[in-house]
Amino acid sequence: MNRTNIFVLIVAMLMSGYSFAQSDQAKAVEDFKPASTNQLGKQFPQVNSEGRVRASISAPEATKVLFDIGGVKYELVKDANGVWTGDTNPQDEGFHYYQIWIDGAAVPDPNSVYFYGASRWGSGIEIPAKDQDFYSLKNVPHGQIREHIYFSKSNNAMRRCFVYTPPGYDKDVKKRYPVLYLQHGGGEDETGWASQGKTNLIMDNLIAEGKAKPFIIVMDNGTWRMPGQAAPPRPQDRAAGTWPPKGWADGFMKTLLEDIIPMIDADYRTIADQGHRAMAGLSMGGMQTRIITLANPDKFSHIGIFSGGSISMEDVNEAPAFKTKTKLLFVSYGSRELENRRSGMGGDPKANTEALQAAGINTHFYVSPLTAHEWQSWRRSLHEFAPLLFK
Repeated sequence: MNRTNIFVLIVAMLMSGYSFAQSDQAKAVEDFKPASTNQLGKQFPQVNSEGRVRASISAPEATKVLFDIGGVKYELVKDANGVWTGDTNPQDEGFHYYQIWIDGAAVPDPNSVYFYGASRWGSGIEIPAKDQDFYSLKNVPHGQIREHIYFSKSNNAMRRCFVYTPPGYDKDVKKRYPVLYLQHGGGEDETGWASQGKTNLIMDNLIAEGKAKPFIIVMDNGTWRMPGQAAPPRPQDRAAGTWPPKGWADGFMKTLLEDIIPMIDADYRTIADQGHRAMAGLSMGGMQTRIITLANPDKFSHIGIFSGGSISMEDVNEAPAFKTKTKLLFVSYGSRELENRRSGMGGDPKANTEALQAAGINTHFYVSPLTAHEWQSWRRSLHEFAPLLFK
């Protein structure tokens, strides 16, 4: 399921309660500061201690401007100079995509750094989190994010992935490392985990604290289309009971098994066996992880599913080798996701995970407090998952 699919689905669900709002600006705490995600020198958008966003954009000829974030569109007010300004209600901590509507046209904010999400480059904003220390840039040894361009025989096309190598990778050329294959969500791409997810900073800090073993992380593009399909499947396909369609993950599974893993094992100093190979993903990437690891228990020993369903006893009974070969299954969600759980995710994820634990599988269930289907849930999930790997 590509981001055009799953992001649109999420938005479609939000749309059922989609609203226009004006923040109670009289109650806003006036300690706004420029967001860390702004382009260099840009003063807006700003964030205050409550997590409110203050947006401002110059559009003298516009007749209506809205700030669109978190499923709500906030009306901005125009001043005598043609500058539109307004505040939002408090937002959840962490990273959020947003856009601006100018006379009915949805456009990126020219003040924001751009991030790839919703199948396009657009605006994003960081709401400071109380626990942001775990992904903060610190004076510790740092690994590298490497852009790796390669030819995929299974696709007959050039592709790109990003590879995290841990601190010291280039110093000890005899040391070999386990590998985590880490997938993005629908409508995002191979840049997501390194950019929005802050993967390298999370890992650098965990390794420096002695909480996680050093390992390589591979972040590739799992965007998919069904064979012969000119465009991604439509949201209404889900409503018709055909979502996701059978075989939807086959294309990326083939690419991963036939191209990506052999290439990584050939070009990097990996420990190239099942016991030192993991796969995880968020949302669509978690759904891909579920399908691929159930079908290939001889390839992956450690599994992470972040906001992407879960694995049931029925799944395990249909794949007997999964129980004997899996060393770790980690399932996570944001608390707000569980409060408003979507259908079609394979039953209660907590109950499924506990049933597997009772059956003797090493399972962990994590809930990110006060976050929804967004990057803060998945940053925290990686932070909890990584220390459990390759023990």
